[in-house]
Amino acid sequence: MSAHPGKALKPKGERRQRRYPRFRIEFPVSITVFSGMERHRMDAHCLDLSIAGIGVLLAAELTPGEVATLDFCLPGKSAVWNVRAVLRHRRGYNYGFEFLSLSDGQTAALAEFLPKLERADRDADVSQRKSEEASMRQ
Repeated sequence: MSAHPGKALKPKGERRQRRYPRFRIEFPVSITVFSGMERHRMDAHCLDLSIAGIGVLLAAELTPGEVATLDFCLPGKSAVWNVRAVLRHRRGYNYGFEFLSLSDGQTAALAEFLPKLERADRDADVSQRKSEEASMRQ
């Protein structure tokens, strides 16, 4: 019986494949969380970014499911992004937010910006190895 009722155990080494690739990038992020009638603003640091969300380092205690407003500028760009996001994952002080309110223009900007960056997810490592193995066989 599992020590965590309701959670399926995954065989070791098996990982869920992400819907969207993540890319390494670092820049400051301002996070505002609403608690009742109060607003709490915190400074965070982006570690990775995807078309669907952002991974940040934040020295605070947030709970998955909380909705926040994220304010940031992509490096080399002047536009300030103000995006609503929901906290989907937390491990220590590493938080994963899913974007809720990207405009069509922001989605297009990310689609153009992200492929220029280094991949941050393990799926990229697997793809790279397979590509290298295929080229060695030729």
